[in-house]
Amino acid sequence: MKTINWKLCLVADSDTAGERNILSIIEEATDEGVTLVQLRGKKLRTREFLELALKASGFLGAKNIPLIINDRIDIALSCNAAGVHLGQQDLPLLYARKILGENKLIGITINTAKEAMAAEERGADYLGVGPVFFTTTKKELKPLLGLEGLRAIKEKVKIPILAIGGINPDNAGDVIATGVEGIAVVSAIQAAEDVRKATRELVEAISAK
Repeated sequence: MKTINWKLCLVADSDTAGERNILSIIEEATDEGVTLVQLRGKKLRTREFLELALKASGFLGAKNIPLIINDRIDIALSCNAAGVHLGQQDLPLLYARKILGENKLIGITINTAKEAMAAEERGADYLGVGPVFFTTTKKELKPLLGLEGLRAIKEKVKIPILAIGGINPDNAGDVIATGVEGIAVVSAIQAAEDVRKATRELVEAISAK
C-alpha cells in the first residue's frame, strides 16, 4: 500500500453539491492542495455513482491523488479506488476486508475512544473522527468532541486520523495541533464561492502548525 498524504481530504458529496459540478470542484481543490478525495453519493443510483467515480478516478490517478469511495465497496472495486470509507452501520470491517483484500484502504467513522480502539483492532487503516465542531452537513449529529475529545482519541490509537466536522481555516490549525494526521472537510471547500481560494486558505492554516 502506497504512502498516503492525509493532510487535507475533500469529502466530495454529490448530494449537497446542488447545481455545482462536483468534478470541477474536485479538480480545482486538488489543483490547490487537497491530498485525498472521498467521494460520497448516497442518493445516486448505482450507475450514476459509478460513472462519477470512474471520471474522478481517471483524473485523480493522473495527479497521483488517492480516491476513497464512501460506503460502496462495489463502486470502489469497479473504479479501482484506493479504498472505502465505512460508517458504524455499514458492512462490518471484517467482511469488507475479505472482499477488498489487504491492498485497499478501509477507513471507519468513529465518535468515541472505544469505537476507535475497536476499529484499529479489527484492521482499519485510518479513522474519520468527529464531529469535532458543530456542522450542518450531518442531519443526525453525534456528540461534539471538541479539541480535547479529539486529542483523547488520538492518544488511544496509532493509525492515522482524519478529523471532521465544522472544520474551517479559522480552526484547522488548532485541529492539526492535536496531533491528528489530517482534516476532512465538506462545506469548507464545496460550499465556498471560490473553491481554489478556500482550499489555499485551508492549506495555509494546516501548514502553519
